Amino acid sequence: MITVSNISLLLPDKKLFEDVNIKFTPGNCYGLIGANGAGKSTFLKILSGDLEPTTGSITLGPDERLATLKQNHFDYEDKIVIDTVMMGHKRLYEVMQEKNEIYMKEDFSDEDGIKAAELEGEFAELNGWEAEPEAASLLQGLNIPEELHQVTMSELTAGQKVKVLLAQALFGQPDVLLLDEPTNGLDRESIAWLEEFLINFDNTVITVSHDRHFLNKVCTHMADLDFGKIQLYVGNYDFWLESSQLAAKLQSDQNSKKEEKVKELKEFIARFSANASKSKQATSRKKMLEKIELDDIQPSSRRYPFVGFKAEREIGNDLLHVENISKTIDGKKILDNISFTLRKDDKAAFIAKDDIATTTLFKIIMGDMEPDSGTIRWGVTTSQAYLPKDTSDEFDSEQPILDWLRQYASKEEDDNTFLRSFLGRMLFSGEDVMKSVNVLSGGEKVRCMLSKLMLSKANVLVLDDPTNHLDLESITALNDGLIAFKGSILFTSHDHQFIHTVANRIIAVSDKGVVDRAETTYDEFLENETVSTQLKELFK
Repeated sequence: MITVSNISLLLPDKKLFEDVNIKFTPGNCYGLIGANGAGKSTFLKILSGDLEPTTGSITLGPDERLATLKQNHFDYEDKIVIDTVMMGHKRLYEVMQEKNEIYMKEDFSDEDGIKAAELEGEFAELNGWEAEPEAASLLQGLNIPEELHQVTMSELTAGQKVKVLLAQALFGQPDVLLLDEPTNGLDRESIAWLEEFLINFDNTVITVSHDRHFLNKVCTHMADLDFGKIQLYVGNYDFWLESSQLAAKLQSDQNSKKEEKVKELKEFIARFSANASKSKQATSRKKMLEKIELDDIQPSSRRYPFVGFKAEREIGNDLLHVENISKTIDGKKILDNISFTLRKDDKAAFIAKDDIATTTLFKIIMGDMEPDSGTIRWGVTTSQAYLPKDTSDEFDSEQPILDWLRQYASKEEDDNTFLRSFLGRMLFSGEDVMKSVNVLSGGEKVRCMLSKLMLSKANVLVLDDPTNHLDLESITALNDGLIAFKGSILFTSHDHQFIHTVANRIIAVSDKGVVDRAETTYDEFLENETVSTQLKELFK
């Protein structure tokens, strides 16, 4: 258990937290949510002791151990991989080192023998005999093969280093586990493994994540950072989101009697409880949901951008024909003989083992890169709007946002009032519209690009990882906007829920070809045994 008492943090320009009092208890997984800039990662640093609060204290239970997911992937370059994992339990690793140093002495004394015996006792108490098998099991669960366990960290790829540091945090059953964006950089199989690990984890977990599927799968509670306070809510992210919207509706409905509001709340809770899975977390959460009272749910102060795409014309029968596309970059085959045909109304998600495959394919499709062989043919009734993964060229100027967007507006839209109103719906209000585009944050740049795409009125959207850099509110708004879009979409994403709710076709690409499944959801695609076999062959 970790107890937060009267925590406040005053920054030079604002007060981030004020008198936060909260207990995080064992057996629960808390999703720490809040708007961008609310201080989620900062709060985790206070919990871990890496940052001193202005007032208040953090208390762990007696003899309890706290573990955090390290963010610097280059801290352990000269360390052996499996040792790096075991370093997650600091005292256990110190005991192991001390033992080894004593046993390696040439002049082993009686005092050394006594000290070694003491260390052996402590080693056993810390479950040291299971340390190496546990570390190996964690690495294998995260798809780090056994042949890499004894190499140095410097020999791993960036993605593999991310996994090793995650294994380090999970190692040794910490009493309190702090995870800041743990799914970043993980492949689909590793995320699924992590979800199952946390569902079965008996101690306290506090996590920050922009992955809604992950939050929905593992969290028993939401810890909502809002108004400088943290309020605990039972349930996963979807429950918090819909309950906060319900609270706002009930609050504004002055004519509704309390018993009618209570009835609506109970119907809402019953619907969510019925959807709970049989996992331990979900069963426990179901019992807690049924105890919620009307006053327990509160409207949120979150602001959501408006994302709505309207096509100027309908697409005819032809959308896109891709035939025998191959591409080699720097001597490495990226795409090989890729062929597929998209139809009107397709919303196709493209997945790959390595993002370079999908990014390269999208660049070729949009004419930004020439293939080594093969052809691309768009239907004559199509008009495309593109959001590339790298948007740096778009924002390499000191133009104000208002003038930057103006260049993409039609004559009818080239009006300050219209453009300011448009940008206001994308959360650029007041003087924000005069900010230079070259100083925008990653999330602000994506919101600008989405504004550009909306003004284009294209009937085909090509989006390369559009949720990258966005906060949960913007992801939700974009997700809803794409579901409602009447045109066609080609997109990539690492957001499970985003893919599942938007796509009606899944295309996996690699240097070995494609696996193409139309009229299927992402979950159906992943659960199909034939597809699973094909993907293993495609991505091995």
